[in-house]
Amino acid sequence: MANIQANKITPFLWFNDNAEEAMNFYLSVFKNSQAGSVSRYGEGAPLPKGTAMSVTFQLEGQNFMGLNGGPHFSFTPAVSFFVNCETQEEVDGYWAKLSQGGSEERCGWLKDKFGLSWQIIPSSLGRLLNDPDPQKAGRVMQAMMKMGKIDIKKLEEAYAG
Repeated sequence: MANIQANKITPFLWFNDNAEEAMNFYLSVFKNSQAGSVSRYGEGAPLPKGTAMSVTFQLEGQNFMGLNGGPHFSFTPAVSFFVNCETQEEVDGYWAKLSQGGSEERCGWLKDKFGLSWQIIPSSLGRLLNDPDPQKAGRVMQAMMKMGKIDIKKLEEAYAG
């Protein structure tokens, strides 16, 4: 496994007992990713000997740490990961992979099978929503509010009127 250089700030994710499974899943979703280290519980630990205690990995240049800490805490949508996409193909790909076994939410949000929230958002959305013409931006907002997965073509149609 690669030695991942520490960032000043790194998201630290608390899992019940599947941090290693989650890491491997995220590594399969993002092309530019790498595994870091896995430390394992020994005898007398809260989880069986050999179970991953903590994992480190990198997705698209962002470092992450995961801990198998037990069922004390769970993820909420109050913290999510924003994935900036350039094309509909990219939106579709991340949406399909990350929502599998999870749930599709509104306005480009989803929860993956581990309960972690993601926003799969095309970069064009910000440009369209920030248009100086309030009618154009308003139509885009109304179209987005009706979507689960974001559809760039429908946003552009709403923008055009």
